[in-house]
Amino acid sequence: MKNCIVWGGTGQAKMIRPILERDGYRIIAVFDNNPDLAPPFPDIRLEGGWQEFERKRSSFGDDLSFAVAIGGGFGRDRCELGGKLKGMGLTPITLIHESAHVGATADIGEGSQIMPMAAVCEEARIGPFCIVNTNAGVDHESILGCGVHVMPGATIAGSVRVGDFSTIGSNATILPRISIAEGAFIGAGAVVTKDVEQNAVIVGVPGRPKPTRRLKQPK
Repeated sequence: MKNCIVWGGTGQAKMIRPILERDGYRIIAVFDNNPDLAPPFPDIRLEGGWQEFERKRSSFGDDLSFAVAIGGGFGRDRCELGGKLKGMGLTPITLIHESAHVGATADIGEGSQIMPMAAVCEEARIGPFCIVNTNAGVDHESILGCGVHVMPGATIAGSVRVGDFSTIGSNATILPRISIAEGAFIGAGAVVTKDVEQNAVIVGVPGRPKPTRRLKQPK
């Protein structure tokens, strides 16, 4: 068995543990910045944040791998944390569930997670530290940047471009050849028919930018 740590102590950690163990990894510690979380596993202690990791790093040995189990719209955090752990000599683990389909010509970036019944089709490119979640699909020739999260049941059609740190909500659909800029958030069930600007929030069918609330100026 190869030793690894998991960063993130919520539901995503529970999802990836069986894949890690199938691939021959043993989780020796789970770290999370939130000290008030209940431990995700009864047999593994939940440790603190970065300072705690730095304090214990030498005790884990040189040959140590890691998986970042931070879901939701925290793609920037996944990428930054992954970079810091790599900088300390740890090896990122790329996880592909046995029920997932990954095309022979698809490319999966380091530290990414392809979850149960997900599909990544021919010539698709998944960047580092992405999550293609349960029953989600990324069709042919689509490109996902760093830290993209495709939530459960979402569908990305062919030749779509998704910028770094973007989130595609559960059961959302992105039509072919759409470009989604960095940091965008596509709401659950939205159908995206037009290109999406940076940091935009898209909701509805067809998808439209969610209006921002303007605060009234004091009199």
